[in-house]
Amino acid sequence: MSLVEINFDGIVGPSHNYAGLSLGNIASASHKGDLSYPRAAARQGIAKMRSNMALGLAQGFLLPLPRPNGDLIRGLAIDETAPRQLLAAAWSASSMWTANAATVSPAPDTADGRCHLTPANLVTMPHRAQEWQDTQAQLAIAFGDEEHFTIHDAVLPAFGDEGAANHMRFCEGHGAQGVEVFVWGRQGGKFPARQHEQASRAIARLHGLDPAKCVFIEQNPEAIEAGAFHNDVVSVANERVLFTHERAFADQQGAYEAIREAFPALEVVEVPESAVSLEEAIRTYLFNAQLLTLPGGEMALVVPSECQESASVWAYCESMLASNGPIRKVIPVDVKQSMANGGGPACLRLRVVADPTTVDQRFMLDEAKADRIEAVVAQMWPETIDPRDLGSEELAVRVIEAREALLTVLSLDTLA
Repeated sequence: MSLVEINFDGIVGPSHNYAGLSLGNIASASHKGDLSYPRAAARQGIAKMRSNMALGLAQGFLLPLPRPNGDLIRGLAIDETAPRQLLAAAWSASSMWTANAATVSPAPDTADGRCHLTPANLVTMPHRAQEWQDTQAQLAIAFGDEEHFTIHDAVLPAFGDEGAANHMRFCEGHGAQGVEVFVWGRQGGKFPARQHEQASRAIARLHGLDPAKCVFIEQNPEAIEAGAFHNDVVSVANERVLFTHERAFADQQGAYEAIREAFPALEVVEVPESAVSLEEAIRTYLFNAQLLTLPGGEMALVVPSECQESASVWAYCESMLASNGPIRKVIPVDVKQSMANGGGPACLRLRVVADPTTVDQRFMLDEAKADRIEAVVAQMWPETIDPRDLGSEELAVRVIEAREALLTVLSLDTLA
């Protein structure tokens, strides 16, 4: 079986809007109330997926969840007297950020030799806590081959779990046994720490991981308070390489030592505060990037175009390339609609190491399928949404019909 890393990007849903629901997400808060552009947002995401395919990489996708969520509206008796934020939650398109869809442990890491996926419970934020059952239903189809995959229920909601956004894996090649690193946050700060240590440890047990191949690290509370609500805002890993800000972890050197004890081949590319401040790293999402191994073996960093627009960040990227280190290319992409809501290239994808032939092929992307998706988006997705229009019956019909048209063109009507 040929195992490769497949990036499953979330297709931006037709209800994409800026309601500012995510406490601790500075970009989301700063754009609250702005006009959003769902059609442009979805096209930007599709363009990023096409770019990755052009690099020779395996690419998949996950679908928008049903919105507005009638179950949530009924369950919370949301009407005109309810807080506006609850109504907005029922319309949220936040499932586009598939880094929060699940935590994934590839087959080489698990006791039973199957790839394990646990949907994130996302209990810290009401607009996201509604997602996991629908996400699980989708994962159960995409990864329904029980010989190769196991899909779990979410961790019990006493402990918050935010999925792969707080999970890293180090290996000597994606198909080799790896070391899995779980980054958790200490509670009680200015903003909520969304990943609980016990949720991370529960997932490691559920997935049947070797305790000697698991590392649990505390995120720097200063990073969380600065707006790094997930670890992937300040760190990203790929194979041997950890690309990280020097203020990412509560005990930076201790984190390196703990990873190196389990994975001696670790290569750290640390960005110093003197080169890129923590605040600028978070503003530009330098670390919320896709760190990828290209088919030729060299490593590339896919960053938001905001990085190219920052003097300090782009100067650092150029110096990094000149240093002849492990990261040999930096590729900017335009995901501005997602960035305005607090999600960069890494937020938009879930990494799954698997044999692509074992995945339901309806979830694997090629150019013809990308054309079909883009045609539906162009015809059906709203051009703009004003958050004040959430709750409109006319808009609800349009959003529902748009998603249903996408399911039909992809032969996935069972998810309607």
